[in-house]
Amino acid sequence: MHVIVLASQKGGSGKTTLAAHLAVAAEIAGDGPAVLIDTDPQGSLSAWWNVREAQQPALAPTSIADLPDKLRALSDAGYRFAFVDTPPAITEAISAVVRSANLVVIPTRPSPHDLRAVGSTVDLVRAAGGPFAFAVTQAKPNTRLTVQAMAALSEHGTVASAIVHDRVDYAGSMIDGRTVQESDAKGRSAAEIAELWKFVKAQIAKSTKARISKGQG
Repeated sequence: MHVIVLASQKGGSGKTTLAAHLAVAAEIAGDGPAVLIDTDPQGSLSAWWNVREAQQPALAPTSIADLPDKLRALSDAGYRFAFVDTPPAITEAISAVVRSANLVVIPTRPSPHDLRAVGSTVDLVRAAGGPFAFAVTQAKPNTRLTVQAMAALSEHGTVASAIVHDRVDYAGSMIDGRTVQESDAKGRSAAEIAELWKFVKAQIAKSTKARISKGQG
């Protein structure tokens, strides 16, 4: 089972929204079964899932302390991808979550404040030694700031070319338990989420190949 952790010290960066959307995107693309894991005490991801009509992806509530055992159980149960939403506080407990990841996705809004805050998240992920990538979220269409943000982030690591733009359908999806791919399958937001999932899959395949070549299984 591949574990994808959404992590960012900055609150409001879009971790929960991306976790939900990527898990559904995995199911739509035929890459499931996928499971969502909510380790944020605020429980926003669980609240979204509880108003959702569809039963896929699954939800597996757990604490950070119990996460390793939960991941093993979910892997044994046949899940292919687990998406872990994390609280914004950067703590040693979050470090343990990051160490369990096959890929850490760091959502980042294209604002000077968010770009300044991303350093602590990058430091934590690098200390854990795992692969990571940035996803630009809540971007305004056709703005120079978004281009500048992607350039700045690329100096620290890989940046997804699929940009998640600031549209009302994302906010609406988190209210009614659906994602933009389900509410408007042919819309621009649905297309960018599908592209982001392709990017995430490619990054995981790349890191898996690298581990195998190093004899790490």
